[in-house]
Amino acid sequence: MSTESMFRKSVGWRVYLESGAIRMAFFGFSSGLPLLLVLGTLGFWLREAGVDLKTIGFMSWIGLIYGLKWSWAPLVDRLPIPILTHWLGQRRSWLLVAQLGVMLGLFATAFADPQINLGILAVSTVGTAFASATQDIALESADSRRQAAYAAMYQAGYRMGMIWAGAGALAFAAWAAGDTSGYLHSAWGVSYSVMAMSMSVGIVTTLFAPEPSAKEQRVQTVKKMPFWQRTKAAIVEPFTLFFHRFGWSALLVLVLIATYRISDVVMGIMANPFYQDIGFTKEQVAAVSKVFGVVMTLLGAFIGGAATMRYGVLKMLMLGAVLSAATNVLFSMLAQIGASLTLLIAAVSADNLAGGLASAAFVAYLSGLTTRGCSATQYALFSSLMLLLPKFLAGFSGIVVEFVGYSNFFLITAAIGVPVVGLVMLVMRWVPESADET
Repeated sequence: MSTESMFRKSVGWRVYLESGAIRMAFFGFSSGLPLLLVLGTLGFWLREAGVDLKTIGFMSWIGLIYGLKWSWAPLVDRLPIPILTHWLGQRRSWLLVAQLGVMLGLFATAFADPQINLGILAVSTVGTAFASATQDIALESADSRRQAAYAAMYQAGYRMGMIWAGAGALAFAAWAAGDTSGYLHSAWGVSYSVMAMSMSVGIVTTLFAPEPSAKEQRVQTVKKMPFWQRTKAAIVEPFTLFFHRFGWSALLVLVLIATYRISDVVMGIMANPFYQDIGFTKEQVAAVSKVFGVVMTLLGAFIGGAATMRYGVLKMLMLGAVLSAATNVLFSMLAQIGASLTLLIAAVSADNLAGGLASAAFVAYLSGLTTRGCSATQYALFSSLMLLLPKFLAGFSGIVVEFVGYSNFFLITAAIGVPVVGLVMLVMRWVPESADET
């Protein structure tokens, strides 16, 4: 029996009770909390405040910050923060600064009324997203033998953070508004202030977490390289190896990566304004979309992971592409019928189940594309490429809705997913082994 097998047998499920695993759950909560507050939940707030769909769509470009975080990641690795780095260490000092930045950004957002100070709200939201992305950069697993278990705990905490920022934020806004009908800024101020204080979970965890040892951090010799060599090692070489491995078919793979989630991302930006416009209450959206939807996403991810192992990555990638596009048609039907809670449950269930399945298959596919020795860098770059085009196009979603209406908009988002199905078919034909190599 190998040392690795003996380790797994001796530890087993008890790894989830280790302090390191519990810390990763808290860190996951802290990381998942800001995302919806600067993208999803914010859209519901803005629409209730009377902000036009075009502006809401443009504000979704804030999400591009997450796709560009690789550009300042080297600073988090190598730039010390005066006083804090000496006190906490490199990783924890950046974590603390980022988490405090998220907290302050959310407080600033809470006090900015979009009806009066939309520009200030936009700036505070950008700052929150930048701090949130920096927090994501600073967070990394420790012991590689426990990486899978720690990652599972991190994802569980991340989803809980999303539920809190989605359902929790809407519920607090509804509670603070009381019997008042219509828009009330103070209610949203209370909600976002509670969310800001919730970042204390991550801050306390950072203060009590140990700083990773040198073995657990990135290779230190890279820091001693000249700037041009670091740039080559960090960005150029991973792409060079990728093209060397796949040849010209690498271009086809990159196009697939850049467009695979386009249907979901473009549609998702208008989901919360749509719920508000069609007449659903905060409580209904919180229960169905933010809680039930997240549960269905996790179920879809579980099914997708198991099915990928059984049937292969590319087949599940195809199924995910088909379902992600097809389920958008249900939202078009909802737009035509009106505020039907039954149809909302059906649409959200199908959409999130498909999204979870597609995400599981896509993550497995991206992991299969990476090369040993630079897998982390390649995966980070692939993940960024995955976001940039869909997030950019999503910024124009408000203009499209104002021009063609919600029903036709959802049909359009389903239609733009059809070419992705064709791309998967081409990859299955020309690059059938891509997801099985390491």
